Amino acid sequence: MKDSLESLRGEIAARVGRFSNEQEIDQLRVEYLGRKGKLTLMLRSLKEVPVKERPKIGNQLNRLRSYLEEQIETGLKELRVREKERLLREERIDISLPGSRLERGSIHPITLMMDEIIDVFLGMGFEIARGPDIEDDYHNFEALNIPKDHPARDMQDTFFVTDGRLLRTHTSPVQIRVMETRQPPLQIIAPGAVYRHDDDSTHSPIFHQVEGFMVDHHITFRDLKGVLTHFLHQIFQKEIKVRFRPSFFPFTEPSAEVDIECLLCSGKGSPSAQQSCRVCKGSGWLEILGSGMIDPSVFQFVGYSPEKFSGFAFGMGVERIAMLKFRIEDIRLFFQNDIRFLRQFR
Repeated sequence: MKDSLESLRGEIAARVGRFSNEQEIDQLRVEYLGRKGKLTLMLRSLKEVPVKERPKIGNQLNRLRSYLEEQIETGLKELRVREKERLLREERIDISLPGSRLERGSIHPITLMMDEIIDVFLGMGFEIARGPDIEDDYHNFEALNIPKDHPARDMQDTFFVTDGRLLRTHTSPVQIRVMETRQPPLQIIAPGAVYRHDDDSTHSPIFHQVEGFMVDHHITFRDLKGVLTHFLHQIFQKEIKVRFRPSFFPFTEPSAEVDIECLLCSGKGSPSAQQSCRVCKGSGWLEILGSGMIDPSVFQFVGYSPEKFSGFAFGMGVERIAMLKFRIEDIRLFFQNDIRFLRQFR
């Protein structure tokens, strides 16, 4: 037993303190302290040692076991400290370097413009109504006083779907749908996407409009001028000049195009004496929207009495207003998802 104990002590002394990983420590623990480990078996064989020598041998074995357990615990701590130091060296961060920030997104300029337009009209007591993007011929054309042989249909460049259905060419059908189901007084705006077969620097096959109308007793053109003038002053945030120019729309009579003074040259027609304004082409005015008094024929389609009620309607392109307000020359920029362009509207 004495010889075996000395041999075991030598083996343990030769192996402790030289651990390179935790697997070696686990292997040592199992080999000497496991259920069938060398040290465990020697402790179990104490009963074979003479009674007189048993306390001394047992004490030496217990001390050897304690020593081995301490060495194992110390080895584990040292390994973990070394591993932590290695990770800190490999994964260290230079805190003096600038951080990498997550870039914030922004609201799309069309959404920004749409929200501003809606806010102004809500402040004047208008309410929002919406309708389907896929319309029927009746609501998109006929009920708006545009019969099948009307030349205005050729101006719409319509996307037809099937069975007489089409992608709406304006948000005006919402006007008809509201008047079919409700009685005056009405003060409504209808924002939404519209579709026309057109594509260049100032036109897009999909764009956005805000239709608006007011119907009640004794509504006059003066009311129309007051509402739209206030709207334009609010949306451009200054007292710009506004003019109403006679025009034609099938669903309004009389009708008027609404112009504002050029935002670049302030209505002068030229930013300098040497050249004319590139935005208004020297006229000093910019077309902004269409409007007019609702045609009595439209009232007859929805069952209103033209003798009892009157009203006005207007429609504007959101992209058109955004282009003027943000000084954007190509409408296609709104749909190209160029991050350099969109970043400007944070």
